[in-house]
Amino acid sequence: MSKMRAVQIQSPKAPFEIVEREIPEPGPGTVRIKVQACGVCHSDSITREGTFPLVSYPRVPGHEVVGVVDAVGSGVPQWTPGQRVGVGWHGGNCGTCDACRRGDFFACQTLTAITGITYDGGYAEYMVARAEAVARVPDELSAVEAAPLMCAGVTTFNGLRNSGARPGDLVAVLGVGGLGHLGVQFAAKAGYRTVAIARGKDKEALARELGAWKYIDSRAEDPAAELRKLGGAKVVLATVTNGDAMAATVGGLGANGTLMVIGAAGSLTVFPGQLIGGKLSIRGWYSGTSIDSQDTLAFSVLTGVRSKNEVFPLDRVDEAYERMMSGGARFRVVLTMDR
Repeated sequence: MSKMRAVQIQSPKAPFEIVEREIPEPGPGTVRIKVQACGVCHSDSITREGTFPLVSYPRVPGHEVVGVVDAVGSGVPQWTPGQRVGVGWHGGNCGTCDACRRGDFFACQTLTAITGITYDGGYAEYMVARAEAVARVPDELSAVEAAPLMCAGVTTFNGLRNSGARPGDLVAVLGVGGLGHLGVQFAAKAGYRTVAIARGKDKEALARELGAWKYIDSRAEDPAAELRKLGGAKVVLATVTNGDAMAATVGGLGANGTLMVIGAAGSLTVFPGQLIGGKLSIRGWYSGTSIDSQDTLAFSVLTGVRSKNEVFPLDRVDEAYERMMSGGARFRVVLTMDR
């Protein structure tokens, strides 16, 4: 039996191990993917730290996967070997329960397929995925370009397009890091009057390069007051992981505005009177299904949205993960399977 390299975690909080495993065979309803690139996402720490009860070990993490279909299991007419594909966090759903029928796939009664968490992900040369979790990857995007769009990209794109904002509306993106630098691009390309909010004057040039119409330095200015001067934001897309920074923007929302939270913060404190007086909403948004990923990739090709990445070979996984977790990486980190 042929072998592959894989990075596995033996138990919660254990170090990464680069091991040789047998190349897995696809079963019914699944495909095998020859992985070319896999993004290193902060939520890979769920698997590393063992903070999710459904994780079983040993486990291969990674849910920003791009590669080529290598083999197809039975009952999978929609995929053939050689197709370029990607897999994100959403690893599949039953398709028959009430939640699936109304399109709420993340409320699926049998959803236990979470890429890199409940089944092996993309820190490996091959992986097997459920057919409904697989997205087509356009030829115009390289594997490294496409990989971060499978989670960071679809999360920001999906959050914006489900926020209620329309072209011409004032939309603020809080943070211009791994998620935010994509959020600014998507917002600008979607036709919103895009305001970037970040700490420090030094980030203004980057924000404007990404397409921001205005920039607010939250160290020097009150972001809520500055947004009110602009008429109030229809949406603030909160990509940071600091609840206080999120709360500081709520006063800058216009009537019926929405704080769309996609960054996982420890806590968020907002005064009810703010929400009542302005008829404001606070919403959260997950990443998306394979169809959402395809939409994200297609929009990125059409408009030129691209992730800024640091690239590491698989055998430097420890360095890559540390760059991401420490915040040393300015934007995204991607592993490649090159030997």
